[in-house]
Amino acid sequence: MKHTIQSLTLLLIFGLLIVTDGAAQRNSNIGRYTIETECLGVEMDGSVTLRAWGTGRNRFDAVDQAKKNAVRDVLFKPTRNGSSDCNPHPLVPEVNAEMKYEDYFNRFFSDRRGSYKKFCSGKDERISNKIFRRGMGDSKMVTYSVIVRVLRSELKEQLREDGIIKY
Repeated sequence: MKHTIQSLTLLLIFGLLIVTDGAAQRNSNIGRYTIETECLGVEMDGSVTLRAWGTGRNRFDAVDQAKKNAVRDVLFKPTRNGSSDCNPHPLVPEVNAEMKYEDYFNRFFSDRRGSYKKFCSGKDERISNKIFRRGMGDSKMVTYSVIVRVLRSELKEQLREDGIIKY
């Protein structure tokens, strides 16, 4: 009887260790998961509707980051996810252009007076429910999905005027 109680206790402790270890591994991968921007369609005025993702300390920061990510993806990354109607080519095809024109893009994406805000339309904007929430020390980080319309033709014209692109 004594031997059976000891083996059940040992089995229970071993089971709890396995369950706890498995939970820790699942949660540790959430921070490494990145979600690609998805193209939802192209409007007749040349704008592109995207689903972008952003992470921040609160909803406002996460939505603002998602808008920045949408504009940055139109500028520098080929859009491969989503609708086939979308123009997959980035506006700035030059390799390492973000580093070459670092001062320009730091001002462009600044939080206070960044001109990227002029090229994000809220017409299609909808904020979905919180997708992920994970702890970072004492603060919580939240991730939101946002539908953003990026005014691609106006952005292209601005980059031409500022001398970033030549065509």
